Amino acid sequence: MKRIAFVLTMLIAGALATASSARAFTLGVIAFQMSSETHARAANAAAAAAKAKGWNVQVLNAEGSLPKLVAEIEEMIQAKVDGLVICMGKPVETDAQLAQAKAAGIPVITIASGASPHTLFDIQANEYVNGAEAALYLLGKIDYRGGILEERFEQNVATRIRDKELDAALSENNGVRVVGTHTMARTATWQQDVRTGMQALISQNKGNFQGIWASFDGQAYVIDDVLRADGMKKGDVALVSMDGGPETYRRIKDPESLFTATVAVPFERMGDTAIDAMDRIVVQKVPKDKIVQGPYLMMTAILVDASNVDQMK
Repeated sequence: MKRIAFVLTMLIAGALATASSARAFTLGVIAFQMSSETHARAANAAAAAAKAKGWNVQVLNAEGSLPKLVAEIEEMIQAKVDGLVICMGKPVETDAQLAQAKAAGIPVITIASGASPHTLFDIQANEYVNGAEAALYLLGKIDYRGGILEERFEQNVATRIRDKELDAALSENNGVRVVGTHTMARTATWQQDVRTGMQALISQNKGNFQGIWASFDGQAYVIDDVLRADGMKKGDVALVSMDGGPETYRRIKDPESLFTATVAVPFERMGDTAIDAMDRIVVQKVPKDKIVQGPYLMMTAILVDASNVDQMK
């Protein structure tokens, strides 16, 4: 009987140790700029999915600062986390830190950041498709003729690709001309940067533009507010962007808003997918190539305007 009791005690202890080990998985989640809705959506979804698994989660915000992003990756390496998810990161600029994480045995999955030889993979919407779809929608709304204003952002791979797809569409449609361009540069104060730049362009080009391109929806919110403050009404110009989300859908439905359409990227699903993949690859030891081939896992976006916005959550 004593032997049986001992065996049972050991089995119970082993089961408890296994459960404790599963709960002890520690995940770091770093968002480059939590004041950007998309960064926050992806990071918060990843954190929620990880907590639902019983993992310990620490969420960090680099606040749009590259030095802070570098420091936070290094902090997670020093903390010896079991895994790291980076949302809208800078894999080229943080190459050394990602290499350190890999050397330390810390698996990294990125979201909308770009590929790195030091990470498992990057979860992306197909921004080539998104940019083309938004560009052609905008051109269609102005009947492929007239002037447009552009709000660009070149410091993120997704928005950079989107802008290039607009360029491709414009190169084949000479009836549309760009009458003004502002490129967002100061990411730490990006809302004010967009507001100041677009206020100037709108004032200088009154009557000369029928459409506005924004490389992400956060920019479009600021532009929408500027247009309304300037006395413009829904339908005066087409304002098209990409990302999606509750605030975007609210504006598309708002009779006072000029926000016309977006290509909705599933950022929450990206966060969920990052955690599912981390669990399968790191915890369950499923080979990476059973989950994704190559450095990118692509997810599908959808164009949303007044015709289907009521279907969106």
